[in-house]
Amino acid sequence: MSEEKSGKSGGWFGRLKDGLSKSSQKITGGITDLFTKRKLDAGALDELEEILITGDMGVTTAAKLAGAIADRRFEPDVSADVVRAALAEDIADILAPVAKPLEIDPGHAPHVVLVCGVNGSGKTTTIGKMAKQFKDDGRSVMIAAGDTFRAAAVEQLQVWGERSNCPVITGTPGGDAAALAYTALEQAKAANADVLMIDTAGRLQNRKDLMAELEKIVRVIGKVDDTAPHSVLLVMDATIGQNAHSQVETFKQMVDVTGLVMTKLDGSAKGGVVVALAEKFGLPVHAVGVGEGIEDLRPFEAVAFARSLMGVEG
Repeated sequence: MSEEKSGKSGGWFGRLKDGLSKSSQKITGGITDLFTKRKLDAGALDELEEILITGDMGVTTAAKLAGAIADRRFEPDVSADVVRAALAEDIADILAPVAKPLEIDPGHAPHVVLVCGVNGSGKTTTIGKMAKQFKDDGRSVMIAAGDTFRAAAVEQLQVWGERSNCPVITGTPGGDAAALAYTALEQAKAANADVLMIDTAGRLQNRKDLMAELEKIVRVIGKVDDTAPHSVLLVMDATIGQNAHSQVETFKQMVDVTGLVMTKLDGSAKGGVVVALAEKFGLPVHAVGVGEGIEDLRPFEAVAFARSLMGVEG
């Protein structure tokens, strides 16, 4: 087994642990301080719940986790390390049902992946990284630069396209994104591509315009393939913390979101929000990003994430 897959430091587990260090320190520091000063009693459980809430796990999830610690009936002088290990287990149990890699259905030619997210969420970079990973797995991939209002997004996708040898279909600046998506899907079908990834605009301040545009894209590509899109990914920046809840709700109103990708966990002390999102929405978390490199966007693993968040080794 390679170091990459074994999870040893320096491999993915090491990068995940480093990336979650800000979030981990915020939570585990509070837990260590709490159980150094006092024994496990009702008051300590209330304080533990507060620590988890400030770690962006949300009120409902924090109460559930603190209650699970109470149910374990530890001795009053239980150590912080034991509490953190128990929390890691309970968090992994919450995350396990949503830890699902994005599956590409070979029955579709292409499997259409519509990618949403507000500007600045890391959406365009995520598309580029995922496209390259699909290509490296031997799949043929095409990309549609559907965020026609941002020249930087189009240029960024073109760079990734060159890097991974994936064709990038572009339109006129400020042009009709749905028409571009239609053309891209026709080209992808003609080329018998395995995957078509479609970027979209993320102008939440013009929510009605964005909703109309997303609905139009879905409607128009349905004329080419009435089963498309086959996956709808919402990419979110982990630094927004609890605001992630409203983003999920907003995009779910616009389009049938099928899965999440969390980016920028390495720049955030709010990584606990992933646990809160899993508890509240139950949407698959396909991948997490902890850095700029392509190797820093990986399929989401419940146990590795939970142990990294709680500062538990291995």
